[in-house]
Amino acid sequence: MSTSSDFRYLVRIRGKDLEGRKKVTAALADLRGVGDNFAQSVVRSLDLDPKVRLGTLNESQLRDLEKALTDGSSLKVPQWAYNRRRDPETGETRQLVGTDLQVATQNDIERDKTVQSWRGVRHSLGLKVRGQRTRTTGRHGRTVGVRKSALQAAAAAAAKGGEEEKKK
Repeated sequence: MSTSSDFRYLVRIRGKDLEGRKKVTAALADLRGVGDNFAQSVVRSLDLDPKVRLGTLNESQLRDLEKALTDGSSLKVPQWAYNRRRDPETGETRQLVGTDLQVATQNDIERDKTVQSWRGVRHSLGLKVRGQRTRTTGRHGRTVGVRKSALQAAAAAAAKGGEEEKKK
């Protein structure tokens, strides 16, 4: 372990500044594409103490951590913990983190649109994709609904007053 003078409040991993005061698994879970399960699996496979703070890790431990996030195939992480199982392009199982995950997701959506699958059509129309209801949610533009009772009473009174003036 390092001394308190070596403590870092910000640790840069995979292009993102992570808070050094958080525990290792919680700090790793702040990365896009890394969840709690995968973070715990990585920490366990590297034989790190999960209770230690990220800022107390030394350079070699941080290097191992970053290497594990970029190429997780060398780790003993179970297949179900990866976020990209059976990749459609390569067929391999791997973990994508950060902008790599965003690019892969965007490519998947574009492929669905090109093939004109149901998901692709829903994406291109700007509708919900995963079976959510669309009758009342996901609307764009003005809201549709019932007016509040106070506003209804005021509108009814204004309408009555306008009708009486027309009669005169």
